Amino acid sequence: MKTLVLGGTREAREFAAIASGERGFEIVSSLAGRVREPVLPEGEVRVGGFGGVDGLREWLADNGIEAVIDATHPFAGGITAHAAAAAADLELPLLHLRRPGWHERAGDDWHRVADLATAAKSLAGLGDRTLLTIGRQGVAAFSANPGWFLIRAIDPPEGALPAAYELLLARGPFSVTDETALLTAHRIDVLVTKDSGGALTEAKLHAARALHLPVVMIDRPPLPPGARTVETVAAAWDWLRARG
Repeated sequence: MKTLVLGGTREAREFAAIASGERGFEIVSSLAGRVREPVLPEGEVRVGGFGGVDGLREWLADNGIEAVIDATHPFAGGITAHAAAAAADLELPLLHLRRPGWHERAGDDWHRVADLATAAKSLAGLGDRTLLTIGRQGVAAFSANPGWFLIRAIDPPEGALPAAYELLLARGPFSVTDETALLTAHRIDVLVTKDSGGALTEAKLHAARALHLPVVMIDRPPLPPGARTVETVAAAWDWLRARG
């Protein structure tokens, strides 16, 4: 069964590692190409966009794809919507693999917001020194904000930047000890992050809690209507194997 895995996430790599070794399953992993040195999954890999819904639909048909697993980042709303539309047009089974989001715990001071623009506005009154951990895309939403920003991303951000900032290029996982030291050394007042979920970058939330720092948490975009979703690689594999 030839399956397209839309990925770039740890879950996508884990799924490719399991499925690629099983007889009767052919896995093609697709990466958007936005990270300069991505960690590649096992098996066949393609890198780059498809050209919207029409391009993806054509690629799926031309390559004999029989199922699609969307294991992209929870904030990759564009490709998720395109996958839903293209799969529906071709009547292909589609599954969305999404790791669970983070949940507020005792001692947290979270300010949940719907998007980047609201996150930028919500910083007023929370602090003057911000750790921004939203990836390289979207930093421009904070370009007009006063105060100082520590921008952490895997690759340099694009577009306008805040007037006062420091850029830290780093890839997780990060430990609670290291995150606490980072927040303390840079005298951070507030953390801004996306509800990406997962353990690789959760340590910053533990550190913020211990230091009693407010967290501006950007909610995930909604999945397409009627989306079939699982939260674990094992559940995704069970779903595909049942169709093989």
